[in-house]
Amino acid sequence: MSATVKPATQTIALFALLTGALFAPMRAFAHASEQAFVLLLPTKVYITSGVLAVALTIVVLALAPQTMSHGLLRAKRLFSKNPQSHSALTMADITSIVTTLLLAWLIWTGLTGSHDPLKNPLPLFIWTLWWIGFVVIQGIVGNLWRWLNPWTGLYRLCTSFKDNPHRVALPAWLGHWPAVIVLLLFMVFALADIAPDSPTRLSIIVGVYWLVIFIGMLLFGDQCLKRVEAFSVLLSFYSQLAWFGRIKNDFLTGFAGWHALANPTTTISAAVFVLVLLGTGSFDGFNETFYWLNSIGINPLEFPGRSAVVTQTVVGLLLATALLIAVYAACIYLGVTLANRQIYDQIGKPVHFRQAFCYLAIAILPIAFAYHFAHFLTAFLVNAQYALAAASDPFDTGADLLGLGTFYVTTGFMNSHHTVEAIWLTQAAAVVFGHVLSVLLAHALALDLFGSARRAIISQVPLAVFMVGYTFIGLWLLAAPRGA
Repeated sequence: MSATVKPATQTIALFALLTGALFAPMRAFAHASEQAFVLLLPTKVYITSGVLAVALTIVVLALAPQTMSHGLLRAKRLFSKNPQSHSALTMADITSIVTTLLLAWLIWTGLTGSHDPLKNPLPLFIWTLWWIGFVVIQGIVGNLWRWLNPWTGLYRLCTSFKDNPHRVALPAWLGHWPAVIVLLLFMVFALADIAPDSPTRLSIIVGVYWLVIFIGMLLFGDQCLKRVEAFSVLLSFYSQLAWFGRIKNDFLTGFAGWHALANPTTTISAAVFVLVLLGTGSFDGFNETFYWLNSIGINPLEFPGRSAVVTQTVVGLLLATALLIAVYAACIYLGVTLANRQIYDQIGKPVHFRQAFCYLAIAILPIAFAYHFAHFLTAFLVNAQYALAAASDPFDTGADLLGLGTFYVTTGFMNSHHTVEAIWLTQAAAVVFGHVLSVLLAHALALDLFGSARRAIISQVPLAVFMVGYTFIGLWLLAAPRGA
C-alpha cells in the first residue's frame, strides 16, 4: 500500500468507479424488500445497467496502472493517541456498561411489557435499530461496537481485581468455527423460527445468549468475543469497510475498504465466516420470493405461515450457503490454476489454493454489506417509526415520554412515485457500488498475492465472472415479487 499514484490519476479513477457504481436507469418504479412493494416495470434495463457497471469496473482495473487500486485504497492518518493503561476502566468500558444496563432493561420490558412485537421495545431494538441500523452504521463509520458491546465493560470491572483473568486459552485449531456455527444458528432462528420477534421468546434467548458469552469471557478472555461471539466477529469484519478506522494507536481515514485491504483473512474459518454472511443474507431475500415458494410447493398468494415451511427454510438456508462456498472455491481454484501456469523459469512463485481462498475472501464483504443495507431499507423506514413510538410508550400504557403527541406510523412513502423511485435507486446503487468495491478490493488483494499484474488479472477472471453474476442475482432479488 506504499506505491505512489499521482493525484490526477486517483481522481480520474475514483470518478470512473463511482460513475460506474451509480450507473442505473433514471426512471424506475420499484418495490423494496421485506414485502414492502414489488417492482412493476420490466427489470431488464436496470439489471443490465448494474451488471455492465460492474463489468466496466473490471475492464478499467485490468487496463489501469498496477498501482491504481492501491492508490484508491490508501489511508490517511488523522491523528494518533497514546494507549491507555489496562489497570483502570476506559471510556469504552464505561459506555459498554451503560449498554449492558440498557440491554437488561430491554430484556425486562420483553418479559413484562406488551406482547405485541410492534409495541414492545425489545424486538424493535434488536431487529430494527441494532440488526439493521447499527450494522449499517458500523460498516460506514467504523468500529462503534468496541464502545457499545454489552460484555467488555462488565468483564473489565469483574476482572480488574484479579492478577490473571485469562484462565484458559482457546485452542488455535478452533479458529472462527464457533462464530460460524453461532451465525448459522442465528440465521436459522431469524428465518425459520415461528416467532423470532415474540418479546417473551426473544428476551429469554437474548438473556441466555448474553450470559453464555459472558461466562465464556470469564473463562477465555477477549478471545471469546474475537472468535466465538458471532456478532462481534461480524461487526469487526464490517468495520473494515468503513471510511474511518484505527490501526494500533493511529486513527485513519480512506476510501471504503482500505482497512480490509490491510487486514485480509488468513484462515479457512475466517474466510468461511465471510462467505456465510453473504450466503445467509442472500437466502434471507430469496426465501420470500415467488420462485422459492413455488419450488417448495407453496402458493405464494396463500402463504400458510412460517410453521409450514420450517424444514424447507432450514434446508434451503444450509444448501444455499454451501453452494455459495463451493462456487467461490471453484472460482478461486480455477483462477489460481490459470495464474500459476503463467510462471516462467524463476519468475514468480506458485500460489496455493488454500492461501488464495483465505486471502481473497475479505473481498466478498462489500457485497454482503451492500445487500444487507438494500434488503432491509424499507423495513427499517417503517419499523424505525414503531421503535420511536415504543420508546415513547415502552409499556404500552398510553405514556408519552418523548412528547410525540398523537403519533401515527406511516407507509405513505410507498404510495408516492417519487419516494418509491428514490428508495429503489438507493437500493440499486448500493448493490452495484458494493460489487464495484468488491471488484476493486479483490484486484488489489490479487496484486499483493500474485506479485504481478498479469497473474493477478488472470487469477481474477473466474472471480470476476462470479461477481458480475452476483450483481444480477442481487438486483433480481430486490425486484422479485414476494409472498412470504
